[in-house]
Amino acid sequence: MTEKPLILVTNDDGINAPGIRTLIEVLNTIGEVVVVAPDSPQSGMGHAITINSTLYVRQISTKNESQLEYSCSGTPADCVKLGIREILKRKPDLCVSGINHGSNASINVIYSGTMSAAIEAGIEGIPAIGFSLLDYNWKANFEACKPFVKTITENALKNGIPNDVVLNVNIPNVSKENIKGIKICRQAKANWVEAFDKRKNPQGRDYYWLSGEFINLDSGEDTDEWALENNYVSVVPTQFDLTAHKHIETLNNWNL
Repeated sequence: MTEKPLILVTNDDGINAPGIRTLIEVLNTIGEVVVVAPDSPQSGMGHAITINSTLYVRQISTKNESQLEYSCSGTPADCVKLGIREILKRKPDLCVSGINHGSNASINVIYSGTMSAAIEAGIEGIPAIGFSLLDYNWKANFEACKPFVKTITENALKNGIPNDVVLNVNIPNVSKENIKGIKICRQAKANWVEAFDKRKNPQGRDYYWLSGEFINLDSGEDTDEWALENNYVSVVPTQFDLTAHKHIETLNNWNL
């Protein structure tokens, strides 16, 4: 009998988040799932790792006794590192991160703990996917995500993901019937115009709340933002080699 694919599951919203619960449910129909996820929300942590404090991992009880789940005191990237090095008995066939509560399209991928976990797996040579739903609500309805998680995951296992690439998948916040399909996209050029709300605490000390407005600067119809605005699931092949290769020759012409 063919061995089931081993799938490492993680996220950045925490091990009890509804999004990861949906992901576990779907992926259990595809392979053997082991969960290593943060014990508390880690949104916006990017690719942070824990180096100045201790890490703790605890196996947690589940209704399904064969389901292995571990909560970790660290970041999403920590979870992947520990999962690969300390918990799993063999290298996973796939790492899947999410389902994130909120968008990781466009520039959001830079700040995302969800995608950083997937990228950490990719750095280790493990095919990886990050899934996100465009709904920040803790009680978001993830039902529409299920068929797309299943389809994309099965295709990734069957066809493989290119080396040094991970998939960034974002799902629009509409009913399953209103999703038009899946589009392979590029990352839209966009950014946050940020502001800080300055306040004083009762002791008179200044403190700040970060806020901002998301600005899409890209009118292209081949971007993740366009796809999502038009009710398509966006899939962006994302690389973690940040070298601007085409500009190496330009810099070589500098008088350095």
